[in-house]
Amino acid sequence: MNIANKLTVLRLVLVPVFVILMLINTAASVRIGAIVFVVASFTDFLDGYLARKHHLVTTFGKFLDPLADKILTISAFILLVENGVIPAWGVIIIVARELAITGFRVIAASEDVTIAASPFGKIKTITQLASLIVLLFSPLLPQTLGIVLFYIAVVLTVASGIDYFVKNKTVLDLSNM
Repeated sequence: MNIANKLTVLRLVLVPVFVILMLINTAASVRIGAIVFVVASFTDFLDGYLARKHHLVTTFGKFLDPLADKILTISAFILLVENGVIPAWGVIIIVARELAITGFRVIAASEDVTIAASPFGKIKTITQLASLIVLLFSPLLPQTLGIVLFYIAVVLTVASGIDYFVKNKTVLDLSNM
């Protein structure tokens, strides 16, 4: 297993650690959980960087990396809903978009079409992560900033989802419904 894939596996291993720390729900455990989230999020950047730089892209990585990202971010969003920090409807929109795009990519792959991440999708991801980090570190960081970033992330999530479908609409073959 190459270093990029090991980092992806590490990210998956860190998810239950993060969740448990957040559920313990003491000031110390929440701060440590937030740090674990940041470390896990950084592994996403690092594994992608290393995979591209050293030509370590594998089928395993193509499968597990986006899955690990979604498990990490969705876990954080759900924990924030449980704690009453963000509204469930926003998280439902985010999860629905992620599932729709994942399904769309599966269909595309079955047609031998690769749908690369768009710059719009990357901005969406950065905004989601920024909102999560700010919200996880409140009261050290202003919660209002995290809420504003969350709503921006919801808007960008919808917009980037639409962008994916519009730019790749031929994959769906809507004429054959």
